[in-house]
Formats: sequence, structure tokens, C-alpha cells
Amino acid sequence: MRLSLQTDYALRTLIYLAGFPGRAKVQDVADFYQISVHHVGKVVHLLGKSGLVRAVRGIGGGIEIARAADEIRVGEVVQHFEGNMHLLECVGTDGVCTIQPNCRLRGILAEAERVQLEYLNRFTIADVVQPGGGLAEFMPLLQLSSVNSLTTNTGE
Repeated sequence: MRLSLQTDYALRTLIYLAGFPGRAKVQDVADFYQISVHHVGKVVHLLGKSGLVRAVRGIGGGIEIARAADEIRVGEVVQHFEGNMHLLECVGTDGVCTIQPNCRLRGILAEAERVQLEYLNRFTIADVVQPGGGLAEFMPLLQLSSVNSLTTNTGE
């Protein structure tokens, strides 16, 4: 299985929101991970539609995690963003192959999918980063990385 960039950004956004208390801006998330603010914005919109992130408008607004981090399963997020995770089309659709009625591979792949999702659902966002902390330790590394890229780009 290979996850899409959108799923990656969704998980990173939830980790960020769980790791820093309070509200954040989409720009904060993008800056922290050094990724596209446009892509993060799209992901935040989808996270909002799924009930995982809440957007607050106005002064002091921003985005915040909508449920406790220990209630959001990694598998839930992956399944929401990936949708159909079938390893082959025949696993989820009847009549796509002439040997499908007697194919033992279909059952093996269906079981692999079930085990994979079951495994991902054993973990929550809180298991990845404890709410209220854990990401702040990366801030000095990011700031140092930004300074190094500036000096490298200017030739100093």
C-alpha cells in the first residue's frame, strides 16, 4: 500500500493540531512541515467535512482538532482519504475476472486488506504524538534548517 500525498498531509495536520495546544492557521501547519499551504488548505477542508478538524472564523480563529486525539484512529483517517483500498479490483467487485468464482488469491488479498486496516486502527493520533506537546522540540531544528537554506541560497 502506498498512501497519497493528501493522506500524508491529513495525518501531518492532525499530528500538528494534537501536538500544539490551541488553534493554528493553515499557514502554521504548512510552514512547520515546509509544504504547500494550498495543499494543506485543501486537506483541512476535507478534514473539516469529515468532522476531524473544526474551523473557527474571526479574530482568534483558525483550525483546531475537533475530537480528542485519542479518539481519532490512524486507519479511520487513511480510509477516509484513500477510499477504496483494494489491492486488486476483483477484491471489491464481482465479475471482473473469469476465474473469480474459484480464485483463492481474492480471499488472500481480502484478508490482507482486513489485517492492514485492523492494524492501522490499533493506533490513534495520540499514539503518534501526545496531545499538548511533543512537536515543539522540532522547532529549533526547523529554524536552523531555514537559516541554513537561506545562507545556502544566497551563497554566504
